[in-house]
Amino acid sequence: MASIKDLDVGEKFSSKLEEIRTKLLSQAMGEMLNEATVDFCQAHKQYMKSVVETCSKKCREDESMFETIQGYTEELKHLNSNMRQRNDERPEVLGSIQDKESYKEHLIQKIEKLKQEQAKNRELIHAQNKANKDRLKNLNKLKEIFQEWLSLEIRKIQGEKLQFIFRNINHKNPQNAFTFLLRINENGEYQIVSCDPPLAKMDQLERQLQETNNLSAFLANVRKEFVALHNTTKSA
Repeated sequence: MASIKDLDVGEKFSSKLEEIRTKLLSQAMGEMLNEATVDFCQAHKQYMKSVVETCSKKCREDESMFETIQGYTEELKHLNSNMRQRNDERPEVLGSIQDKESYKEHLIQKIEKLKQEQAKNRELIHAQNKANKDRLKNLNKLKEIFQEWLSLEIRKIQGEKLQFIFRNINHKNPQNAFTFLLRINENGEYQIVSCDPPLAKMDQLERQLQETNNLSAFLANVRKEFVALHNTTKSA
């Protein structure tokens, strides 16, 4: 009878249930975000490994090019030494000296060309690394925003590929996934590998992404196309 007279019992019981429900939801969301963060870190690690391997390859090519230049330099020294000796010899050797001078000029031109190619390779590596770091930094900054506002999940798939998963598009089935795979090709450009379900405008959106390099706008447009496709299918 004492419990019946306590008019706050029902309110306290509902408040306690709401507190338990909130705590369970917070734990579940924390686990989901931790898993997504681990996947993203693994994708970042694999991608940076690929960048390091590319840089190592370019460095080995530069070392080989440097050795070639050194060889040409030593050959030039030898030619110069021979030419100084033959300057004191008979006049008939002048023709041979002129030939060697021409060859010397040819070697100098080749060395200069190799140096220019080496400088271009270094500039290309530097620019590519900077572009890749900017892309990864941009992905990291936008990750939480995409998850919160676009119901987007990012996963590492098959090495260097990233899978983007949109949910909450089908309101009858919020967990229904709309996905596409993206990678950065050897030219440092974003490239769509696959899309499920297929989007008619995906090729156009891919070209816009390559031209503008605006990943956030691209993801927003892809989500709009998924929503439009779902609404069209539902109407049909």
